[in-house]
Amino acid sequence: MPPTESQDPRFVDIDCWPAQAAINAMLDGQIAALAAIQDAVADIAAAAEAAAVRLALDGRLVYAGAGTSGRIAVQDGVELGPTFGWPQARLVYLLAGGIEALSRSIEGAEDDTPAAMAALHDAGIGGGDVVIGVAASGRTPFTLAVIEAARGAGALTIAIANNPGAPMLVSAEHSLLAATGAEIIAGSTRMKAGTAQKAILNMLSTTIMLKLGHVHAGLMVDMQISNDKLLARAQAMVAALAACSPETAARALEQTGRNIKAAVLVAMGDTPAGAAQRLAVHDGRLRAALAAMRGTVA
Repeated sequence: MPPTESQDPRFVDIDCWPAQAAINAMLDGQIAALAAIQDAVADIAAAAEAAAVRLALDGRLVYAGAGTSGRIAVQDGVELGPTFGWPQARLVYLLAGGIEALSRSIEGAEDDTPAAMAALHDAGIGGGDVVIGVAASGRTPFTLAVIEAARGAGALTIAIANNPGAPMLVSAEHSLLAATGAEIIAGSTRMKAGTAQKAILNMLSTTIMLKLGHVHAGLMVDMQISNDKLLARAQAMVAALAACSPETAARALEQTGRNIKAAVLVAMGDTPAGAAQRLAVHDGRLRAALAAMRGTVA
């Protein structure tokens, strides 16, 4: 039996414990889950570097999983657009049972390898893509099939699992293991395993975005400005980065269609067209565009 599905004898009577004692035990488990990631830091970094190289062109980020792991994977992906401006067209979700499985359990979906192959084929996964498979057991048939077929199609494959030696970790080019062990409630991988998976995905995707230039000076300079709160945040970013007044920052944002990076350049004296061209030449990287504008080396 895989460690994530075994029973921890310390908690066989947890249903009889006072609520506070049970919660303290759960909290200890969550802390231990995060600590289990420490050994994977170098592997996460290597996966992020490789993914950024692949995605620097026109490749897509593909998330694959079933059940809890699949839902956690999708959550990571949907946050990349608002936070980093990652295009929706460059996101693919291969979820056992389809998108409907986000809100309810689909019987037998995680064992449906033909469905995995069909989804992969329909999505046209190929050499430009980065496929991230997530499974606590590391042997979920649907997710394993996606990883194996995607690698065969030339995609970069990354596996996130919680059991050492799991098949997915062997099949993927980059294997990210957080050995979280037995759950407080046997087999409930929505707890320790899920916490570790979410943290790994957060760090992996954020590092990819860092490497692709979607962050500047610790700021989300490619975020989507979708409400007044975010507009105010964008104005503050432009004012700080361009060392200009709030009024100049607001004007620059409107002149550039609320593009934060371009607005910084405009607030520093460039034209909207010139800012757009400068960013295009430097692959959207504000640091390089600023260096070129100042005549320095990025």
